[in-house]
Amino acid sequence: MINLGLDTKVEFLKGIGPQRAALLNTEVQVFTYADLLEHYPFRHEDRSRFYDIGEITEEYPYVQLRGRISDIKLTGEGPKKRLVAQLQDRTGMVELVWFQGIQWIHPKLKNGQEYVVFGKPQLFGRRFNLSHPEIDPFLPDQPTTGLIPVYHTTEKMKRRGMDARGMGVLIKNVLEACYRQVEETLPDSVLAKYKLMARKDAVWNIHFPKTPELLNAALARLKFEEFFFIQLRLLIQKFIRRTSYRGQLFNKVALLTDFYNQHLPFSLTDAQKRVIKEIYIDFKSGRQMNRLLQGDVGSGKTIVAFICMLLAIDNGAQACMMAPTEILTEQHYQSLKVFTNLLGLNLAKLTGSTKTVERRQILKKLQSGELHIVVGTHALIEDDVQFTNLGLCIIDEQHRFGVEQRSRLWRKNPQIYPHILVMTATPIPRTLAMTLYGDLDVSVIDQLPAGRKPIKTTRYYDAHRLKVFDFMRAQIHLGRQIYVVYPLIEESEKLDLKSLQDGYESVCRAFPEFFVSIVHGKMKPADKEYEMQRFVRGETHIMVATTVIEVGVNVPNASVMVIENAERFGLSQLHQLRGRVGRGADQSYCLLMTDVKLSKEAKIRLDTMVRTTDGFEIADVDLKLRGPGDMEGTQQSGVLDLRLADLAKDQKILLAARQTAEELLTEDPELAAPELLPTKNQLAKLRQSKGWSRIS
Repeated sequence: MINLGLDTKVEFLKGIGPQRAALLNTEVQVFTYADLLEHYPFRHEDRSRFYDIGEITEEYPYVQLRGRISDIKLTGEGPKKRLVAQLQDRTGMVELVWFQGIQWIHPKLKNGQEYVVFGKPQLFGRRFNLSHPEIDPFLPDQPTTGLIPVYHTTEKMKRRGMDARGMGVLIKNVLEACYRQVEETLPDSVLAKYKLMARKDAVWNIHFPKTPELLNAALARLKFEEFFFIQLRLLIQKFIRRTSYRGQLFNKVALLTDFYNQHLPFSLTDAQKRVIKEIYIDFKSGRQMNRLLQGDVGSGKTIVAFICMLLAIDNGAQACMMAPTEILTEQHYQSLKVFTNLLGLNLAKLTGSTKTVERRQILKKLQSGELHIVVGTHALIEDDVQFTNLGLCIIDEQHRFGVEQRSRLWRKNPQIYPHILVMTATPIPRTLAMTLYGDLDVSVIDQLPAGRKPIKTTRYYDAHRLKVFDFMRAQIHLGRQIYVVYPLIEESEKLDLKSLQDGYESVCRAFPEFFVSIVHGKMKPADKEYEMQRFVRGETHIMVATTVIEVGVNVPNASVMVIENAERFGLSQLHQLRGRVGRGADQSYCLLMTDVKLSKEAKIRLDTMVRTTDGFEIADVDLKLRGPGDMEGTQQSGVLDLRLADLAKDQKILLAARQTAEELLTEDPELAAPELLPTKNQLAKLRQSKGWSRIS
């Protein structure tokens, strides 16, 4: 084999050619030798020992057996045709079954010959069988093979001989030819500090380790590298923004002082004061602020946002707040209106539903500078929305907006970028925040306002419904209001769930003496708003709804949240729904109604909800259960490009990688030291790759 470089196209590898190369390109995005080496196995099968047939149990995911074949036969016709054989050793017998590829396998099998078989045991009746096992003649001189890599392939690849075994052969060919060309990417000091394996050894051992210890060492090295370069990239972006992007200077505080001393109707928590101080330091630094504000449901982010707006207005700038839905926009508008009226400030709301005449007036006032604050949905990023001097952009529930949508808002001030404050009430685990928003400064409101009592959460089965109804009735007699949330709008034939309409009728029958309203996503906006406002004003006692009330409804008098079929909701959604109550001084309750039969994960979710109200603890459990790929916001972040590392399981490695990147950049922001040349070169390569363009 010709010794070519790692950037050589795979079609030049022995045994591939143009057609197979085209398949590798389209099916698994492998174009070069280097790509092939980074097509890592997703697991290794242990072929280091043979199991006796008699010791097989359902606990074994895969087994390697050695025995003699007998009773080879074809059964069935057409699609039901199958090849069956018996494998026997001194301890027992197991059946081998093939449904596909029979024409290739059948000629290879010989009665009475000894074979090595590898597969997944399944119990049928009282006997185990192996469906589609790997099978090879037993050779007495052949050593036990140890850990065998298993690669992701597709049906098209398998048909062209590139199954997991075939991919292993190709990768071994490249490794044997190019092992010495695998370049180091980390400085010697980092390798020594964390006792990391050299990169070329890690690449070899991630594919073909001789022992589990070597495999674990290779994994640790390559996971560290993945996290390290993501963090390095984010921290460099952060450094560039801090040093290159000017920000408006907001150092006048007269308006804020007047509001704080004369009009603020409650005391700020220490956490809110700390966050405001962190933001004010950014405002008077002369640099553009890029800050993420995390705060659990009800922690008081909106008042912090308004105080930041006052600092912008006092210094001659305008402020805007963008929210993902009209309901949430309306809530922010009503909350801010109370304060802007006290201070004589001009506030407007701009959404897709804003009438043409009103919209024209808002745009005119924004351009003239007469309007101080505008709250809106995506409508704010449209081209005709122009400001005199936009100084502060606040983006709420920001994970629902794409990167391009946010950047269009920032460009609304061509002279000098506005300060950016992105807010979320969805607690983000530290590891995920570090990877999603590693280039932002982070502030956390980790304290609820004084007088708020923790919400008591209890789980009930359907059999306890009368007890739950009695509790609801008692709460209404105390003057409280209640939410009842359902996961569906219409009957589903596949899922045994109570539909919203049935639930509404059931609640009306159970509480004929009270007023009940219904809200769901298929209602016209005007009808939905009418029902919402009836509940806000206390004209209805119970609101039956879908998850449209997850965000955007603030009714301090509502003290009970009943969630039907709670096992069907994710942890983050359950936590958000629970946050709709507990907003007043009264004790609030969340009642989780479930079926008796629950999956293991559903039990963990529900037990977590009952045990804690800490949003960050809940987010950590959610991350471990679902993984980062299913968490909101990750689709636009680059997190899904991780090949080996796992944000939920590899937190220690991530923290070490982040700390290392910070230390290197603090000592040498330009990465100019000779020792850092490999790191600098790798960073340049990664910047050119498609996946990296999506990070941040």
